[in-house]
This record gives sequence, structure tokens and C-alpha cells, in this order.
Amino acid sequence: MNYFSSDFKLGILGGGQLGKMLLSETRKFDIQTYVLDPSPEAPGRMACNQFFVGDLMDFDTVYNFGKQVDVLTFEIELVNIEALEKLESEGIKVYPSPKTLQQIQHKGKQKDFYVTHNIPTAPHQRFNSIAELQQYPNTFPFVWKSAQFGYDGNGVKIIRTAEDLNGLPDVECIAETMVPFKNELAVIVARSPSGEIKTYPVVEMEFHPEANQVEYVICPARIDSAVANTARAIALKVSEHFNHVGLLAVEMFQTHDDQILINEVAPRPHNSGHYSIEASYTSQFEQHLRAILDLPLGNTDSKAAGIMVNLVGAEGYSGDVVYENIEKILAIDGVTPHIYGKRETRPFRKMGHVTIVNEDIAKARTIAEEVKNAIRVICTLK
Repeated sequence: MNYFSSDFKLGILGGGQLGKMLLSETRKFDIQTYVLDPSPEAPGRMACNQFFVGDLMDFDTVYNFGKQVDVLTFEIELVNIEALEKLESEGIKVYPSPKTLQQIQHKGKQKDFYVTHNIPTAPHQRFNSIAELQQYPNTFPFVWKSAQFGYDGNGVKIIRTAEDLNGLPDVECIAETMVPFKNELAVIVARSPSGEIKTYPVVEMEFHPEANQVEYVICPARIDSAVANTARAIALKVSEHFNHVGLLAVEMFQTHDDQILINEVAPRPHNSGHYSIEASYTSQFEQHLRAILDLPLGNTDSKAAGIMVNLVGAEGYSGDVVYENIEKILAIDGVTPHIYGKRETRPFRKMGHVTIVNEDIAKARTIAEEVKNAIRVICTLK
């Protein structure tokens, strides 16, 4: 199949910020794109050739959308697996595959997968409900995770006492041993159908203490080379066993004795790779496109140190968004803002990010702090 022809159509399930940034690469290659998203105001609606509004979890909606394209990918895991399986059986190329997505979509199954394949991860127990969890003799503290539908810190909570379980949704969940760690790391692995594999450098992630969201992504991670090599090796092992196509973002914990434990994975472009748009020879979005189209994978090396700062809605503000002080950070060398195009803000909603590129990683981190303190994502009326 010639991907560089007017006949080829690429479908993307989800038109959020990840879809929008992926579409910037499809436009570079003049690839015809179809996008399906539940919101008529999705950020990716203006960047594709055809935009459709519909429920990503509805079988008929996803199936009928997918029949129109040659290759189908997604920017979010919450999609109808059965529709993807039927499309794949009818000859539509679906990347990553429904089988891979099914293993990852459910956090309990994902954790069991690591145990089965001797991939280091924190001990865990699976439960069908909160009532079942409450009857189990847990040792506090532990980490509660919803088995499905969690994202951006939602569906995760540290449980320090039995009372902390009150008010949690009564859904299938896991209880994970709370392992002390000194760093949260991530490695993005790219893999094509032909089996070509490349990894991006190990990055370090700093999280907001309340929202459990990434605030900063730092590339390269400020860790020992031996630890970085271990993290890369484990990420490659995870990729091999999932047998995925496209990108796989592997999130990990570095313990105080420098052990590496898998936290979770995402089979798509990921927040931990946004720095690559400015700092890498090949952005994660171009790489995902290369991988799913079985094109030669690009150079994953960095041109310079890169730090990403997430822009999220300020606490206490919900409504039509206003970005304060963008003009101030534009005056700083090596700083590039990305505004996602979401009309309304709310507390901790991801609204954009800023990349800082500098030869000196310490200086880049200082600038990142300045950027974080300068910009406020608020609304016209509080």
C-alpha cells in the first residue's frame, strides 16, 4: 500500500490534544485523515480531513467509522475493543492491535501480565468491588486504582486509613503495595510491524502532590547511566511481550536501592514524550506515524536537553479559558508554548504544555520553574 497517495486514509480514534499533535505530522506528509471524537469541540477537529462526532465505546459507531479507513490508530485507550477486533478480521490494519489494547486497558490484567512475564512491578491484589476490598486485611498505606477508565491521576488514590475508602466509586479495582521510590521515570519504545525497534532516552517525571499529574518531564533523566540502561532494558522487555506496534510509553519507579519497577504503560503518544517535538530529531508523534505505517523509524536522539511543563487549569476556575502571561514566556530563548485548543478550563484540566530546550539541563530546569510560575490558566469569570 502506498501511504503517500490520495487513496490512503488514516483513522484516529480520539481528537484530543494527542490527536491534534499527531495530525500536525500527518499534514506534513499530506496524509488524508479521519477523526472520531465524542466532543464536537475536540481540539483535533480543525486539523483533519473528515471529523465525526460519536461515542468511542459504542460498537456500531467505532465499526462504521473504521470501515472508511485503511489504517486505524487511537489517542486514548477507552475505545470499543469488539469493534476493533471485527475491523481487524475484515482486513483493516489496527495499531496497536486490539489484543494489545485489551491487555493494557484493564489495570488488573495489565499488572497480572507483568507478573506472568517476570517483569518487576509492585505487589498487588485485584478486587471486584469496594466492599470486597474492605473485607481484605490490607496493610496501610496502599495505592487504590480503578481497574478501568482512569486517566491523568483520576482513578488513583493513596489509602492511608480505612476511612479513605469512603466515597470511592464501587468499581473493580486493585490495591497496590506502596513502594517507597526516589524517581518516577518513563521510556518510550517505538516498534513497527516489521519489528524495527527504537527507544527514546529515559525521562524523569515530577508530579503534582495533590492532583497526581505530571508537572515536569525532564530529558535526559538525572540518573546514573546504569539505572538508565536497566530502565531501557525493562521497557524493551515489556514491548517485546506486548508485541505492540506504534508507541509504548512505559512508566516506572526507581526505588531507593535503584531497582526499577513498572508502574503502567500507555500504547500511544504520551505526556512524557511531548518534549520531543522541540528537543528530539524525531518527535514522538512523527515516530508513531512512522511506526504504524511501517516506515523507517526516525532518530530518537535529543538535540539538547528538553523539559516539558504541563499547563493545567488553576484551582478555583471553571469556564471559558484565558492564558495569562504567555507573551512573557515567549521572550525567553528556547521556550515554546503549545495551547491545546480546549474552550473551557477547570481545575487541573490539561490545557497545554511548554517545552524548554537548552544545552544546560540545570538552566533548563530553572527556566521551567519560571515558566510554571508565570503562566496562569484561568477563565474570564471566577
